[in-house]
Order: sequence, then structure tokens, then C-alpha cells
Amino acid sequence: MNTSTLIAPPALVRRAEQQDTKAIQALDSAHYLHPFTDHGDLATRGARVITRADNIYIWDSEGAKILDAMSGLWCVNAGYGRKELADAGYQQTMTLPFYNSFFQTTNVPAVQLATKLAQLAPEVRGRKFEHVFFSSSGSESNDTNVRMVRRYWDLLGQPQRKVIISRQNAYHGSTMAGASLGGMSGMHAQGDLPIPDIVHIGQPHFFENAQPGESQADFGLRAARWLEEKILSIGADKVAAFIAEPVQGAGGVIIPPATYWPEIQRIVDKHGILLISDEVICAFGRLGHWFAYEKFGIRPDLVTFAKGVTSGYIPLGGVMVGDRVAKVLIEKGGEFNHGYTYSGHPVACAVALANLELMEREKLVERVRDDTGPYLAERFEELRGHPLVGAAETCGFVAGLVLVKNKAKRQVFDESLAVGMRCRAHCFRNGLIMRAVGDRMIIAPPLVMTREQIDEMMDLIQRCLDATLEELRAEGLLA
Repeated sequence: MNTSTLIAPPALVRRAEQQDTKAIQALDSAHYLHPFTDHGDLATRGARVITRADNIYIWDSEGAKILDAMSGLWCVNAGYGRKELADAGYQQTMTLPFYNSFFQTTNVPAVQLATKLAQLAPEVRGRKFEHVFFSSSGSESNDTNVRMVRRYWDLLGQPQRKVIISRQNAYHGSTMAGASLGGMSGMHAQGDLPIPDIVHIGQPHFFENAQPGESQADFGLRAARWLEEKILSIGADKVAAFIAEPVQGAGGVIIPPATYWPEIQRIVDKHGILLISDEVICAFGRLGHWFAYEKFGIRPDLVTFAKGVTSGYIPLGGVMVGDRVAKVLIEKGGEFNHGYTYSGHPVACAVALANLELMEREKLVERVRDDTGPYLAERFEELRGHPLVGAAETCGFVAGLVLVKNKAKRQVFDESLAVGMRCRAHCFRNGLIMRAVGDRMIIAPPLVMTREQIDEMMDLIQRCLDATLEELRAEGLLA
């Protein structure tokens, strides 16, 4: 198929109302391999073409306005259309668009950003974060964690400590190490994953895993102790680290009970293993704190970040390195044979600095913690009364609900019915982006969302749940 005649190159940069949706879809199908996509299915359906965005809304090539309740992909914390972020990128591009950080070289934005992040990262019970290792994504950052953790134990004369424990249904990226650390069975089924010395325990999902009559508090303790059982089965002298998201994101917004994280901290301290807090989603205001470890009172050794650090405007990620690890790497390490071409990219760092300054100026973190986060929780709680909703919960500006067949019996739908995807389709038809993870429907709105916009979003969610209920009733699929 000769795609060169489908659309002239200048047309690709014209305004949205001038774009030819079918032509772009044809080019997309012919040339663009999307992440996490059945490309045969996509070619049949045609991709949705997003052309512009502003505040919490996006528009497609057909002119439809859509409320983006997922912040792009958990990342557009400051909202779309922030000129100050574009200006910061432009100015840095015109000054120093790129130089590497190899060969004992640095650049000003990278130094300034590392300093700023160290200032924002709170000290918890004596644990400080004064060093940063930069990457371009969360996946790369978690690959860095694997290298850094194993290097740490090598330098301490304990090279047998290689095993990293993670959780089922966790998401830590899609590189070889990141996908291995994650607990997604579909990813492990491709590419002979996980790689050696990465193992998994159950997730703290109360709705799915609690025993009859078990309280949230008791379940939280039991779920945390799965970690200790795994450590003892492997041998504590072979375990290097435990990695987990404070709140699991792509796994369906799994919010652990309040008893979970304190018990995890007790266990890692008891056995002397490192704790990695993967905050690619949870940091930079998402849970009402600059970093989620502060909210949960945990004391990690490494903190993974990406996404919200630039509000998604340009790729950037990294690892906050606690003093326990940094001291060993610096004082005992010699050369650490690891890094990326774009580590500390000056343009990305300049945009991140502008983004963090914007968030401080507009008090977005405090707004989520004290105002809009509690209001979202209040409004989301109302969904518990809907016939399809078996559970609904929030944490800051993430929220999830479970679609069920029978509320009284806590009976779920057969997976083959793809009820979550049915609901997601109704969301798109009604101008709302809400993600489906199985039969869990989840949101993570931009942090700039107002109370009035929360009301608008909740009205759309209610409408989409009603449409899904009507469809299921019409097909006789409800108990």
C-alpha cells in the first residue's frame, strides 16, 4: 500500500478542523505501532485522533470535546495548555538543547532540578534524599533501581543478595526489568518474563482477597505479612529489596488498608532489605503530598518518579536515592557503569523546574490535600448507591470503583463479558475518559480540576454507569 498519496505532509500540521481523520487513521495503521495494542483490531476500528487540549479537556479530529479524567496517562498534573512550560522548553532549547552528563560533565537545569527535588523530598525518621539519578521514564528508572540495588549489595560484600520482591498486578514499566518487576500476567506471558531473581507476592486488594468477615485492618496486616513469608522462604540473606507502588495505579487503583504500610516497613527493617517506593504515578501532588511515602509514613531507600514531574509535557524520570544507598555508592563505589544518553536532559529538566514552580505558586498539592481531594472523595462516595457499583474509593486524586453483577452477594461479572470495556465505550460516547482495568473503572484527573469540574465529571460518570446498566439489563446479564 502506497501511503504517500493519502495525505500531503503539510496537512499533518494543520489545525484540527482541517484534518482528515480517515487519512490520518490510514497512515497510523500503515506506520505507527502503538504500545499495548492489538494492531489488527486497531486497523479495523481506526485510532481515535487527538488533536488539541486545554485545561482538563481534549478534542479529537472530529471536533468532539472530552473531559480527560485520566490526566493523559496519570501525568498531566498541571493541566493542558500551560504556556509557561512551553516557554521554559523553548528558552532552554535555544540556549542549550542538549549535552550529555557523561565524562564528568553537567548542565545547569539538571543541577537545579536535582537540588529542587532534594528540597521537596521530606525527611522521614532520619532518612534523607539528597541525590537524584535521572532517566527519561519510569520504566528506565526501575531498570536503574535493579542495577543500583544489586550494586549496593555487591559493594557491601553481599553479592548473593539479588532477589527483588514485588507484587502481583503491580506495574513498574514495560522494559525487560520493569515488566519483570511488575506483576502483570499478560506481560509475563510474552518474552520469557520475569527475568531471574524477581519474585512476587499478592496485592493488598481488600475487595478481591479479604476473607468473609475480615476487617480492613486485619486484612492489611495479613497482606503485608505475605512479604515476610516470601522473605523467609527465599532466605533473608538472598533478598535485596522490596518494590511497590504506594497505591497501585495501572492495576486498578488498589488502595491498601491503613495497617498495610506500617507493617511492611517493620518487615523490611527487621530483615535489613531495601525498600523501593515506585511513585511514578503517586508523586507530585497526586495523593495530596509531594511524595506519597510521606502520606503513608514509610521510609524508602529509593523512590521512582516520572510522569507528573513535568506534567507529561516532555519525557523525564529518575530515582530519588536515599542517604543509606547514596553513601555506599559514593564512598565505596568507584565507577557505576550505568546511565542513559538523556540522563539530565537540559530541556526536560528546565520544563520540570517550571512545572514544579507552577505547582508551588498555585498550591496544587495543598489544594488536592485540603480541598478538591476531600471533595472528590465526598462525591465519589455517592456512587456506592448505584446498582452496578460494589465498591468505590479514593486517595487524593486517584479513584476507582468495582462493577458487580450482584451487590448483595458481591458477585462479579464473567470476564468474557468485558463489562469494564462496555462502560469505557459509554464514557467515550459521552465525552469522558475513564479507564477500565478489568471491571474496575478508574480515574486520575488533572490536579487543576475545580469543584465545579468535579461535579461535571461526576455527572458524566453517573450517566455512563446508567447507560452500562441499561445495556446489561437489555441483554439479561444482571442477577
